[in-house]
Amino acid sequence: MFQPLTDRQERILDLVVRTYIETGMPVGSNTLVDRFEMSVSSATVRNELAALGELGYLVQLHTSAGRIPSEVGYRYFVQKLLGEFRLPVHEQQMIRHQFHQSRLDLSQWMQLAAAILAHTSQGGSFVTAPQRRVNRFKHIQLISTQDRLVLMIVVMVGGEVTQQMLTLAEPLPQARLSTVADRLNDMFGNAGFDEIQAQVSRLDTLESEVTGLILDVIKRADSRAISNFYRDGLVNLLEDEGTRQAVRVLEERNLLADVISGSDSANNLGVQVLIGGEGRWEELKDCTIILSRYGVVEQFSGTVAVIGPTRMPYGRNVAAVRYVADLMSGLVYDYYLEGLPEGTPEGNPLNEEVDIRE
Repeated sequence: MFQPLTDRQERILDLVVRTYIETGMPVGSNTLVDRFEMSVSSATVRNELAALGELGYLVQLHTSAGRIPSEVGYRYFVQKLLGEFRLPVHEQQMIRHQFHQSRLDLSQWMQLAAAILAHTSQGGSFVTAPQRRVNRFKHIQLISTQDRLVLMIVVMVGGEVTQQMLTLAEPLPQARLSTVADRLNDMFGNAGFDEIQAQVSRLDTLESEVTGLILDVIKRADSRAISNFYRDGLVNLLEDEGTRQAVRVLEERNLLADVISGSDSANNLGVQVLIGGEGRWEELKDCTIILSRYGVVEQFSGTVAVIGPTRMPYGRNVAAVRYVADLMSGLVYDYYLEGLPEGTPEGNPLNEEVDIRE
């Protein structure tokens, strides 16, 4: 929870954060009074800066120096002072045009999204390919090959195909194998792991054995770690310790996967802002990650994100992540909708609330 601030303290904190983001220099009382024509004296502003420091919102690197925002100060700014920011209309139009000029290819969209976010934010970016949150069975084929060997082909909703050779206790005619496959397809169409498992007791021995293998395929798909990362903007992250740390984070796939799964964005669409690791990821000290899920929540979704030092243009970067996630959600819904359950909301179900974790 934040310590309460007066209206004057909020305004001074707002000006300090914005000025420091713009200049990269510690901000003193004279700078604020002269630059923003404040109606109070430098002594009054100096006292308020000292109070904000005691409350943990500002940091003074050494005596007589100006102040810079702390992680708590950045969080307060983003959550309570930033306000609404949208990309200029001409930038929105340019980004939308680039997406619609690309081929209907997921990997192209990922690369394009990462490039656009890196360019727009002048920082680093990463994008993950969408995955099924709950993988669903589409159909199975059982094909007799020779003697007791049978080729099992399992197709998942979305097109993923798994092939496996089975050795039966005794040879069976193709007609019997086709009957088993037809029955399982009728029973399990569009079902997930739990729904299929609940029906195992209704099956005969052969059907039960085949269903056990289907469940293994779905379980492996459900537990598959995030692996497809598309990154861009490393060249933008070479200035100071915060940006160099962001480069190191971008190179750690396991850490990025952990951040994605551990953030609130794992369960919600909408923008999340993680400042300084939020006390959970020491590797993110001096960094900020702005991320959002895109796609259809609980069904087929990925993540887009911007990463950089804590001193970053938050309004612009939040707006860029939100806009690209919005576009990606629309594309995924329009072109990869096959197999989503009935009742999935039409259009882009993006929640535009900005949620800042404390």
